[in-house]
Amino acid sequence: MANVLDLRRRIRSVKSTRQITKAMKMVSAAKLRRAQDRALAARPYAQRITSVLASLERRIEVLDPKTGNLRHPLFATRPEKRVLLLVVSGEKGFAGAFNTNILKAAFHFLAANEDKEIDIEAIGRKAREQMRRRYPAAVFVESTEENPADGSPLIRRVRSRKARVEVTGDHPGLLEKLTHDQIQSLTQDMIARYVHEEIDACYLVYNEFKSVIQQRIVVERLLPLIEPGKHQVTEAIEPSAEERERAAEAAVSSGVSLTPEDYAEADAEATKFGTAEVDYIYEQPARELYNGLLPRYVASMLFHALAESVAAEHAARMTAMDAATNNASDMIDSLTLYMNRVRQAAITKEIIEIVSGAAAL
Repeated sequence: MANVLDLRRRIRSVKSTRQITKAMKMVSAAKLRRAQDRALAARPYAQRITSVLASLERRIEVLDPKTGNLRHPLFATRPEKRVLLLVVSGEKGFAGAFNTNILKAAFHFLAANEDKEIDIEAIGRKAREQMRRRYPAAVFVESTEENPADGSPLIRRVRSRKARVEVTGDHPGLLEKLTHDQIQSLTQDMIARYVHEEIDACYLVYNEFKSVIQQRIVVERLLPLIEPGKHQVTEAIEPSAEERERAAEAAVSSGVSLTPEDYAEADAEATKFGTAEVDYIYEQPARELYNGLLPRYVASMLFHALAESVAAEHAARMTAMDAATNNASDMIDSLTLYMNRVRQAAITKEIIEIVSGAAAL
């Protein structure tokens, strides 16, 4: 049986842990509010670019009248033999099952597509560590050729595939500070690989976030495009009722709103631009604008997904730290009660010894 001194030492240790988890919870709550504001600030741009694309589609011929094929290569569909999978996890731990659920969804996608060659791009430290541990990195061999135009040396990178699933790259620190330049660079590389038919489709695994109690893990197809403004969700994993309840309790105690923002009015206003019977005058040709805006639309989709994933990570960490704080409080109460019983037993034993000694005299 532990003595009173050991129990007091353990109670002090648990109290120190509770202070740390409580501070981490408040920090995550503050970061969650900023992440929500950032995702909300990026929404009007995505709405407007979708409306402009809808307006341009009514003024250009999307299909080639001669061949009947789609004019822009991002709409071209072909059998999916080579797939690019973007896995968006968290940069840090202490977020409960957030990273585990993301990786489970990614591994389920890989198991369900055993007949395809899959390239993995890991975004987030947890996904990078797991994917590099399980799958080999892609090998590129550089070869020098003579440029037929001017005879100068031309360096080409040739892919040498060794396995069905390979990691082609990662992006450390991308989620810590989201910038449009980094997202644009990643989008351009993804589009170039699709246009040159190095891949036949691109999928994104991330945590879709609407509010603390309205979030889910989704597998969304980014390429090929079907219709601007329409999300191609192929798989979704909803949280359990118990997880929603724990998240709601953590949000209420941290002062975070539970209700998602109402976008119905803003969406209706943005849609008017693309559906209005007005002949807008564009400085550049409509076809040129359409081709230039499509990559930016894909980049806006990717940016919004990453912003939501960052918000979901902070929400998961806030919930986990709230549960840890509550568990520490329960443990302190239990240890305090046990310590009082031990102390009372020791006092009772001493009284009995004194009374027995006095009676013996």
